[in-house]
Amino acid sequence: MPGLKLETNVITGIDLAGKPKKPTGLALWKNKKVETKLTYIDNEIFESITHNKPAIVAIDVPLSFPKKGVPRNAHREMIRRGCHVFSSRLPAMEKLTVRAIKLNDLMSKEGYKTIQVHPTSSRKVSSMPSNDWKRIQAILQSTGLGADLKVLAVKSHEIDAVIAALTAYLYMNNQAEALGDEGEEDIIIPKKQDWRAPQL
Repeated sequence: MPGLKLETNVITGIDLAGKPKKPTGLALWKNKKVETKLTYIDNEIFESITHNKPAIVAIDVPLSFPKKGVPRNAHREMIRRGCHVFSSRLPAMEKLTVRAIKLNDLMSKEGYKTIQVHPTSSRKVSSMPSNDWKRIQAILQSTGLGADLKVLAVKSHEIDAVIAALTAYLYMNNQAEALGDEGEEDIIIPKKQDWRAPQL
């Protein structure tokens, strides 16, 4: 990642909650600076997208359902690599997936490109801690990100949204890979690397 540039493109990362009454983390990344906030209702999330016009939106939820009774190949490959992901067919995931699909449909109609990411797996392949949020925040600062990460006690949902945006950034710069087969949604994860190396 040394030498990569992101000058004018805007990226949005979303850590989507299953219900509007629970907080959704939203990260807006522009010029190596990131702003984060907690949102709740779909209209608020969508208005942030249309206001900022991102080049890509990264969401940490499946954007489609697999064929009935068939796990997605992307999920099988993630598990094979030691990354634990939940199927969208699990009862706890179905409402979340339905919400993500509705949001994705709105964004697609407006011409926004969306990808599915999995922040926990992004941290794993980058050798970051799994849930030491203060340490993860410090690591993100060390890569060169500025703004909110320097001054705020960022919540876990917001950090996962930043990780989602970071994964999209790596994807745009050929530093990530897409897992999945033709005809199903890919899951985007970073190529294996050590977080101590990259400087954005």
